[in-house]
Amino acid sequence: MSDKAGSIQVYPIKVHSQSPAVEDMAHSVGKAVDTLLNGSRSRNLQPGASVAVTAGSRGIANYVEILRCTVSALKARGFQPFVFAAMGTHGRGEAEGQREILDSMGMTENVLGCPVSCSSEVEQIDEFDAFGRRIPVYCAKEALQADGIVVVNRVKPHTSFRGEYESGLLKMMTVGMGRAKGADMFHSLGATHLADMIPLIGGSVLRQAPVIGGLAVLENAKEQTTVVEGIPDDRIMEREKALLELAKSFMPRLPVDKADLLIVGEMGKNYSGTGMDTNIIGRMRIQGVPEPANPFFTYIGVLRLSEPSHGNATGIGLADMTTQTLVDDIDKTAMYLNCATSGFIIRAAVPMTFAHDRALIAAAVDMLRIDDTSQLRMLLIRSTLHIEHLWVSEAVYEEVKNEPHIELTDDPKLLAFDEAGNLIW
Repeated sequence: MSDKAGSIQVYPIKVHSQSPAVEDMAHSVGKAVDTLLNGSRSRNLQPGASVAVTAGSRGIANYVEILRCTVSALKARGFQPFVFAAMGTHGRGEAEGQREILDSMGMTENVLGCPVSCSSEVEQIDEFDAFGRRIPVYCAKEALQADGIVVVNRVKPHTSFRGEYESGLLKMMTVGMGRAKGADMFHSLGATHLADMIPLIGGSVLRQAPVIGGLAVLENAKEQTTVVEGIPDDRIMEREKALLELAKSFMPRLPVDKADLLIVGEMGKNYSGTGMDTNIIGRMRIQGVPEPANPFFTYIGVLRLSEPSHGNATGIGLADMTTQTLVDDIDKTAMYLNCATSGFIIRAAVPMTFAHDRALIAAAVDMLRIDDTSQLRMLLIRSTLHIEHLWVSEAVYEEVKNEPHIELTDDPKLLAFDEAGNLIW
């Protein structure tokens, strides 16, 4: 096998976005909390009422600050808030694992200014018939014991299905607040029913649990918070659909839709529920679900697993190649539980594994049968959550260099590797 990795010239570029970021988070969150407290249920809350606030495991921009400001705003209005883990099977579906994830994200009692509850306990709050079977509905026990629940989540396109509701407040109620039992029930229905089940299960939680409203968070293409909107309980079903369409218009995109090779520096649960955002890489890997036409990358290589993932490499099967370093970091128990629960087991399949980054890139170029690396169409990104700054090969740069939203941020350079063969970013 030849080694052309060191002969690849790359251009560091920046992809500009126009969506403005929230400048004063405390003000925006406070205003949103006031809005969600206009709902019918909120009016019945008395001073001193306990309010449970959801905390998930996703890599949401400013997540800790948003939760801290939410807690502060609820306190200022006379309530006693606490944060509770609402992350489905993440953290192995156990209290200790949930605590590890929240601590790693900085979501501690000292930082948030309130108690933080981690537990596997749920209660069944409803049951209904759908798709030829009986569907139980679960909710976190301590949330049900609160006087009110505030659901906080990012609204965005989901990585595994399309529908009127995807990732957002209803998804948090369906899977996050249902914890391991709720997540298992939801995913047991198969990929073709997921979009249909979100409003059914989430709507049931909205009716049966003391949800007083939600804080919907939207991000722009720079992964910055661009919208924080408070929604009263009686408007969530209607408003979330409109916010999803707005979120789609904010979605980041790579500068080209087709290339020979995409290198992802790091994958992980803090970047996407699938480790790598399927909307960015153009792969779903779900049996019976067609793959997107765009974007399309002939090969995808992923180099590392993020520390906050705690070994859960769900989504590794979306790649064609990886490194031994990443494989050594995998906690198979955590990954298998996640993928078995969702039913998307191919996403746990470990791809071709190479000793280091240089060997991976060299092998990819060989398999692409490209002799002249100036013709290679390649992109290198830090993660699928961070694609504003990236490297592109010469062939890609020549295609996009005159686009008004593309900026060359430094001189082109050859790919460089350290003595261990690791890419020097």
